[in-house]
Amino acid sequence: MLTGGRPPGSLYTSAGQRKYLTSAERIRFLDAAYACPRPDLRTLCLTLAYTGCRISEALALTAGSIERDAGFIAIRSLKKRARAVVFREVPVPAELFGVIHKVHGLEDRSARLWRLSRCRAWQLVKGIMHEAGIVPGPHATPRGLRHSFGLHAIRSGVPINLVQRWLGHASMHTTAIYLQAIGDEEREIAARMWIDQRHPKAKASVRDP
Repeated sequence: MLTGGRPPGSLYTSAGQRKYLTSAERIRFLDAAYACPRPDLRTLCLTLAYTGCRISEALALTAGSIERDAGFIAIRSLKKRARAVVFREVPVPAELFGVIHKVHGLEDRSARLWRLSRCRAWQLVKGIMHEAGIVPGPHATPRGLRHSFGLHAIRSGVPINLVQRWLGHASMHTTAIYLQAIGDEEREIAARMWIDQRHPKAKASVRDP
């Protein structure tokens, strides 16, 4: 349990709107990204989804950031109060390396992978979310994609200290936000809690649609 420090934020806005993509929405986004006819946008969306990095951090990546043999992408943490240059190594699936290499070549190690402004990249990623059938809202943004990475990692059993490192959070309390969302195991526990406590009329409605 986390103790001390400031409390974690929320996965919902003050108006009660969800800030993250659900598991189903994340899968649809990945499907739409892989199907995207624009190669550079395809790799940008996949990199955001598989690393959980901020869009500004993705746009700062160069060919030299891609460490295929070691199995990670080195991401410069841009949201740091200290002036020290900090890089974090984020492991990604092998297929992402293949797609990036095919599209970008990676011969010039100093070349940036994407020559897009932050505003334009944000718009393009939101366009892929629209293609994926994700309804507009605070969740349907690159930040929502970052939140979905954190949730997916926690639900996959990744220790919270590793999630903190991969996301570049200065404080564990920031990462603790992802412990709030309900997961499959919690839903199963809740289902067992109610299975023998259903009202007779509810049981009848299940038998007689």
